[in-house]
Amino acid sequence: MFRSTRRGAVMGVAAATLTFTALSAFAAENIIIGVPAAQSGPVGVADHQDWTNGVQMAIEDINAAGGVLGRQLEAKIIDLDMLSPEGNVAGFQALIEGGSHAIASAFTIIPPPAMDVAAPSGIPYLHGNTSTLNVDLFKGDPEKYRNIFQLDVPESYYGSGFVKFLQDMKASGKWEPKNNKIHIVQGQISYTQLISKATQEAAAGTNGEWEIAAITDIQFPVQDWAPIIRALQETDASAIMIDHWVAAELAAFAQQYAFDPVPGSLVYLQYGPSQPEFLDLAQGAGEGMVWGTVYGVYADEQGAAFREKYRTKYPGTMGMVYTGGGYDAVQMLAKAWTEVGDPSNFDAVGDAIRKMEYRGINGFYKIDPETNSGISYPNMTDDPEGGQAHLFFQVQDNEHRIIAPSPFAEVEFMAPPWW
Repeated sequence: MFRSTRRGAVMGVAAATLTFTALSAFAAENIIIGVPAAQSGPVGVADHQDWTNGVQMAIEDINAAGGVLGRQLEAKIIDLDMLSPEGNVAGFQALIEGGSHAIASAFTIIPPPAMDVAAPSGIPYLHGNTSTLNVDLFKGDPEKYRNIFQLDVPESYYGSGFVKFLQDMKASGKWEPKNNKIHIVQGQISYTQLISKATQEAAAGTNGEWEIAAITDIQFPVQDWAPIIRALQETDASAIMIDHWVAAELAAFAQQYAFDPVPGSLVYLQYGPSQPEFLDLAQGAGEGMVWGTVYGVYADEQGAAFREKYRTKYPGTMGMVYTGGGYDAVQMLAKAWTEVGDPSNFDAVGDAIRKMEYRGINGFYKIDPETNSGISYPNMTDDPEGGQAHLFFQVQDNEHRIIAPSPFAEVEFMAPPWW
């Protein structure tokens, strides 16, 4: 009897030891964030590097504070071939099969393959695709895509928001346009076409305050901007929209435009100057040009502190969009994991993100249940702290400075040198 009792006690201790060991091992395992990031290719590399840098900064900050649930965070980064469906499928599949607890992605050029690989696993997938297609896919099957979240809003808001910006600038007295004409120079990918269409529709809705005077098509890559600039001079529009997002090509436009500008015209470059190489390659020619993003790094106290810390860690020209986006995505995941208590419970983590309200570097995050994407100020809400601000920057003294919307402006709009 004594032997049997002792044997049972020993077995009980052994079982308890094994359980404790297993729990300790679980607690010691890192929480993996899969990061599909283009590291080569003709487009997207700068944005994806910005995102990856932001992700790594957030991981370092969280790990230094003790991690999440007693576990350290770790980024699993793969080189994403995002220009082909097969490349997207292979990249996302590798991250899912590699044990990622979530995927955090800047964007994919072809969204459906990535979404369709991620959806069956139920893995939380946070991204900044800025895509109507993502929203349409979600609306078509909300259950399938329930844990896939677009942190910002569709690209169409770039178009409607640009016309609103022109109206606000005119009403403020900061700018007296020489006429009511807008000239759009548009790329041929879906992203730029949807922005152009939204701009045209918004201008038509101003009852003649603004009108589209001309639309000029361009093909990537643009070899020579001279014919485009001649077309801009012929139209002589007050507002010029270069609806193209590749920073290196926009820098080439800026250099050519500086030698032969359209006097008195406001020049708006679609998004691309946010990428570091624009200022580096333009070499001062971008001075006075305006650009915008629906998803950018603020210059408030929180944003300024992030910018300073980022520039210390990554010297050189700083990207103004996906740096903060990558940082915010990881912070949101960490918040959800802490609330749920188990990073492997994908649906519970997805529910936590869906219900979350979070003020990050790039503004206020709250997921719109109709679209599983973000909310834009002032395009969707009148509350400056009710969404992510559609920021408009102007290049001043070879720096990107926020000029609108007014609650987040750093500086006033300045007359460009060609005026």
